[in-house]
Amino acid sequence: MKQLKDILYGVNLTAVSGTTSCGIASVCFNSRQVRKGDAFVAIKGTLTDGHKYIDTVVEAGARAIICEVLPANMVDDVTYVEVGNGNQALAVMASNYYENPSKNLKLVGVTGTNGKTTVSSLLYQLFKKAGYKVGLLSTIKIMVDETEYPTKHTTPDALVINKHLALMNDAGVEFCFMEVSSHGIHQKRTEGLVFEGAVFTNLSHDHLDYHKTFADYRDTKKILFDQLPKTAFALTNIDDKNGLVMLQNTKARKYTYALKNYADFRARILENQFDGQLLKINEHELWTKLIGHFNAYNMLAIFATADLLGLEELETLRLLSELDNVAGRFQYYISKNKITAIVDYAHTPDALKNVLETINTLRTGNENVITVVGCGGDRDRSKRPVMGNIASEMSDKIIFTSDNPRTESPSEIIAEMEAGVEPQNFKKILSIENRAQAIKAACQLADANDIILVAGKGHEAYQETDGVRIDFDDFKMVQEVLISLDK
Repeated sequence: MKQLKDILYGVNLTAVSGTTSCGIASVCFNSRQVRKGDAFVAIKGTLTDGHKYIDTVVEAGARAIICEVLPANMVDDVTYVEVGNGNQALAVMASNYYENPSKNLKLVGVTGTNGKTTVSSLLYQLFKKAGYKVGLLSTIKIMVDETEYPTKHTTPDALVINKHLALMNDAGVEFCFMEVSSHGIHQKRTEGLVFEGAVFTNLSHDHLDYHKTFADYRDTKKILFDQLPKTAFALTNIDDKNGLVMLQNTKARKYTYALKNYADFRARILENQFDGQLLKINEHELWTKLIGHFNAYNMLAIFATADLLGLEELETLRLLSELDNVAGRFQYYISKNKITAIVDYAHTPDALKNVLETINTLRTGNENVITVVGCGGDRDRSKRPVMGNIASEMSDKIIFTSDNPRTESPSEIIAEMEAGVEPQNFKKILSIENRAQAIKAACQLADANDIILVAGKGHEAYQETDGVRIDFDDFKMVQEVLISLDK
């Protein structure tokens, strides 16, 4: 049990009713989880407002209420604390409650539209291979050295983050690599964390349902760099037009990487094949199993980060050559009938374009590229016609299907994707709402040497419709269908 006054250290308090010299069992922001002696933080969320549940959690035994607006009726023996921002208060309180675990780690945040999962996950792999105890906070999973925990969000809530950072402290973890999303930054989930460094990968069209404008999306990413201490490093991709924007106000040491422009860390693609590519990084040649120019950027970002964290250059290059692809990121399977199936998380216009450009660079021209793609429901609608256009321009055959429809009509989502297709490409299109049937159809359409791209869901092992999640794995599905067709 910790003292409330200690948990509130560093929080911007505007009013206090009651004593802060009281014991607190735990910190919660979910009213259903509150138990006797807890501190409840009322968050104004996108779906509900925690202030509505203050009376409920007091009845459940909450010892302290942290809120942006004090309730009209306050109960004796309960401490009420008014704060300027509930999300920020929660993050700082979470850090204090778990005794500021990020201070005992070399924590590196990775942000950008595409590449966050690959860069953070492969940094975890690389440092494990180098013999360190390592942590990972990613879209795919949370790793505390060798122990895996499931995750539902790119950037988990502040309590989950700090809980697992504390577990990393207990396990003797030295380095931790963390995906940092724009949602997570905007909702203050990373407040109170001490970063050793931050990496910017790129910025393209995504999340405009949430941020409304591209400038707001960009500036939210930039906050991660603005808040870095002068002892940290800030590493950015200057081939992206927003790369230098990230460095404008940072106090951290500034470093750049690029394939096209002069930078502190540079790379060139010497060869690119389906089984890997040959890179030249800082005058050293490196063979990697990860293909495509987007992965060349990822590998360069990983090399630069490892260098800035003190790993020896030649050892880093050796370890880079041993890294395996991340699940759902250009993950491929070749059938006995010589059909290549690629599963990729590409769910933004830029990511889809990058994957299809890579495929079209590697193909001979004598085979068909068949793309299966959908767009998620209750998300940025403006990217749907753009993705429909990219898929139809860069593929020989396209099947529009469901992604995670959530509460939207799959047929209406598909119609919005079809709206972006140019008239000359209509003949390429099939629309099949059922994703399993769409993948089966793509496999049945494919001949020997053809290439199937299943885009959008990548590593996700579920499909969500009307709040219900069913088991669904793109890679397993396409592999099973192709194996059945080989017989």
